[in-house]
Amino acid sequence: MLNIGLDLHKRETQVCILDETGAVQLERRIPTTRAAFTALLGGQLPACVLLEAGTESEWVAQHLEALGHEVLVADPNYAPMYSTRQRAVKTDRRDARGLAEAGRLGAYRVVHRASHRQRQVRAELAVRDALVRTRTRYINLLRAQLRQQGLHLPSGSTEQVLPRLARVALPPALAATVAPLVALLTPLQQELAAADARVAALAASDAAVRHLDQVPGIGPVTAAAFVATLDDVTRFRSAHQVEAYLGLVPRERSSGERQHRGAITKQGSTRVRWLLVEAAWRLRRSRHPAHAALQAWAARIEARRGKRVAVVALARRLAGILYALWRDGSTYGTSGARPSRVVSAA
Repeated sequence: MLNIGLDLHKRETQVCILDETGAVQLERRIPTTRAAFTALLGGQLPACVLLEAGTESEWVAQHLEALGHEVLVADPNYAPMYSTRQRAVKTDRRDARGLAEAGRLGAYRVVHRASHRQRQVRAELAVRDALVRTRTRYINLLRAQLRQQGLHLPSGSTEQVLPRLARVALPPALAATVAPLVALLTPLQQELAAADARVAALAASDAAVRHLDQVPGIGPVTAAAFVATLDDVTRFRSAHQVEAYLGLVPRERSSGERQHRGAITKQGSTRVRWLLVEAAWRLRRSRHPAHAALQAWAARIEARRGKRVAVVALARRLAGILYALWRDGSTYGTSGARPSRVVSAA
């Protein structure tokens, strides 16, 4: 079987085809389009294609699989995959040849390819994130403009920022200055509400999301993002592996008698990590009795290490709880910080 390495880029892709002995059969640069892939590889016998995970990797993989090839999407951080490269010189041609050789030798580690449904959820969440960040920038700028004039926007939810602004007596010049922001915030709030409705609809149709939504501090957006990122809970062996996958474990550089742990690794999904930390902050401030056990656990850490470390630790604990609930189908026990294994989910 032929081995094909693809070094994907936004506009062009470097292709390298090796035969069973490792001899180069073809090296070519083609546009990163479906038509170009079909023209070059559509008439080829079934081959093993190796490419790195990236923005274009999923649609390219699906298209090549439709052409009859076996496609492997590899982890770009797996060092043995590049053992045949010369580090002194790096070019797209060498990269494509290195990928083809790695495919021939089996020196790669495949990444998990999310299901179509979870890719759709991720896309919806990405759009929602962009809308939230835009609204936050507008509101922060609005607050700054008011503070420069000795005025303050009353505190409250971001959804009610415009009614709260209407209660502030703005000088005519300032009102004219912030008018474009006010005009943009109205349709932005509407689009955010529509995005929330779409995410809620997707969450309501997913049994795992509905189950995790019952955990203290976890809403439908956080539960949907968690499920969409993990996709298949069975591919993780433990809660600690999930916590590491989400970048919530400390960095460590230890050797011999020397041990050093630093800040969290921040690997994996930034969105899920941020949502879990936000959920931890909300849970820390909550007065609901169901949150008391987790709050007491975090308070002990806060007394030793400080507030921020305690909140991140609480986010890590939440990730482990969500994983355990999803894996076991168990129900969160309101009497303790850990999920109950006695009551099973219906």
